[in-house]
Amino acid sequence: MSRIITIANQKGGVGKTTTTVNIAAAMAQAGKNVLVVDMDPQGNATTALGIDHSEGTPGIYDVLMGESSLADVINPCPDIANLFGVAATIDLAGAEVELVSTPNREHRLREEIDILLGNHDFDYIFLDCPPSLGLLTLNGLVAAREVLLPIQCEYYALEGLSQLLKTVDMIKAHLNPDLEVTAIILTMYDGRTRLASQVADEVRSHFGARVLDTIIPRNVRVSEAPSYGQTVITYDPNSSGAISYREAAAQLDAIIV
Repeated sequence: MSRIITIANQKGGVGKTTTTVNIAAAMAQAGKNVLVVDMDPQGNATTALGIDHSEGTPGIYDVLMGESSLADVINPCPDIANLFGVAATIDLAGAEVELVSTPNREHRLREEIDILLGNHDFDYIFLDCPPSLGLLTLNGLVAAREVLLPIQCEYYALEGLSQLLKTVDMIKAHLNPDLEVTAIILTMYDGRTRLASQVADEVRSHFGARVLDTIIPRNVRVSEAPSYGQTVITYDPNSSGAISYREAAAQLDAIIV
C-alpha cells in the first residue's frame, strides 16, 4: 500500500520543503517510486525538483479546481529516476479563496489521489504544505495517512506546535480517522550551540520514539542545491546534509504503519 505523508508545520523556515524534496529524492534513489505534490504557492519544492512552474503551467491548482486529473499534471524529475512531481504555480495563491465555495472542499486532494492510485503505483506520495493551517494544508492533512513534522533546533521551536497537534486531532476526529503523526525530524542543527542540543533533548522528551534518530545539520550545500534546480542528494551526495537525509529516509522507510 502507498504511504501518503504530509509534511506540515505552520511555522515557516523550519526546513519543511527541504526535508520533503531530499527525503523523496533519497527514497527514489533507493529504488522506491515516489511522487511529490507541491501544495505551497511559493513553489519551492517544484524548483528543487527541477520542474517547470512558470505561470500557466498545469499543476496542483488545476487539479484542486477540477480542471485536470492528478495523473495529467505529473512530471518526472530530470535528475533522479522514479521521482516525480506535481508543480505549484503562482495561481495556487488564489486557491484558498476559490476553494471556500467548493463542495467537499477539504477532500479535493484525497479524491484525486484515490483516483490516481487506482491506476498508478507509488510507494510514497509526499505532500509539501504551506506554512499555514488554511485550506491547502487541510487538503494535505485529509489526503494523508501520516504526518512528518520537521522541527528546527532553535529557540521557539515548540511554539505553535500544540496548535498543529490540536488541528491534527480535530482532523482525525472529523475528517480523516487514519491520520497519525508518525515521525518528527529535527532540522537545522548547529552542533556549536548548547541551545540546539537543549531543543533536541526537549523534543525527544516530548515525543520519544517518534523522533527520528538522525538530526539534519545546518549545511550550506542543502541551501545551495535548489538554486541549481536540484536536491542536495544529487547536488553534493557526499555532503553532511545529503548523508543525513539519506539516513533519515531509511529510518522513515523502516517505520511500520
